[in-house]
Amino acid sequence: MKFAFNAKLSQSFSAGHFTDRPVFPPKFYPPTLQLIGAPTDVGTTASGACSGPMALRQAGLVKGLLATGRPVLDAGDVQGPQGFDHKAHAGYRNLFEVARWNRLVDQAVWQALQCNRVPVLLGGDHCLAVGSISAVVRHCRQRDRRLRVLWFDAHADFNTARTSPSGNLHGMPLACLVGLGPDSLVRLSGHQPALKPRQVRLLGVRSVDPDESSALSDAGVPVLHMQAMAGMALSDIMAFALEGTAVGDHVHVSFDVDCLDPTEAPAVGTPVADGVPVQQLRACFEYLAKTGLVHSVDVMELNPQYDTRQQTTQTVLELLKTLLAGPVAK
Repeated sequence: MKFAFNAKLSQSFSAGHFTDRPVFPPKFYPPTLQLIGAPTDVGTTASGACSGPMALRQAGLVKGLLATGRPVLDAGDVQGPQGFDHKAHAGYRNLFEVARWNRLVDQAVWQALQCNRVPVLLGGDHCLAVGSISAVVRHCRQRDRRLRVLWFDAHADFNTARTSPSGNLHGMPLACLVGLGPDSLVRLSGHQPALKPRQVRLLGVRSVDPDESSALSDAGVPVLHMQAMAGMALSDIMAFALEGTAVGDHVHVSFDVDCLDPTEAPAVGTPVADGVPVQQLRACFEYLAKTGLVHSVDVMELNPQYDTRQQTTQTVLELLKTLLAGPVAK
């Protein structure tokens, strides 16, 4: 099944609906943002993403988010297994440790959602999105809410043990969430698959392995490749992202820092040239904030060891402030 994007599809939201940043009305108390650190690079053989949560905190993330008018609770870091050997099990590197980290992330995100907070998972590598989104899936089913997952990434993250050149699970989380992967990850949400392909929108993608591309097409996952996104108006990008959504839905943003152009955000382990300009992603995040639909967020793959004078860290901080500044519709 192939997905053909039509910018003229009718949508519940359009750019003209959100021309000004909303001001919180009197007696409106926006839900608390709960920061959850997951300092690990268990899903990759490259090191450094484990330092992402600390880098964001030291750069002033809490203070910056408080300045938007949102209450913020920093819940600290999830404490998962350390010291893995990178051995593959049935084609998946560090499978047991990855599964353990994701169970812990799942529990932490679930608890935040049960307290009516907005979980903000600070990665860590992108394999952890299996845990965070599994919790969001259960929450949405419990509340009878429709879910849309926006996956901003240079990579499709749709590999399996059969198609992956490396066996690294940070290249497989989306495949696991739609039911393609080891049982310990595929079944984490309590439902299999956790997501239907049409619940997902991939944006900014520009590095896809050949077999991975075929799997995406066969599954029918909607993809907006960077080559197309570069020439599109904001209203058309958001029409693709939010097509079919409405007030009361739950939007989860999974933000891999490597979706950005590496000339502006070099601090990632797997950079890919010709990425999303910071200005364009900021416009997307501002639009999403104004919809009031963003109820959970991942920020993944920030690798401070490759940064220059905190260039990428500060960029990510400002983008998170933009995305999380708007009110959240209950």
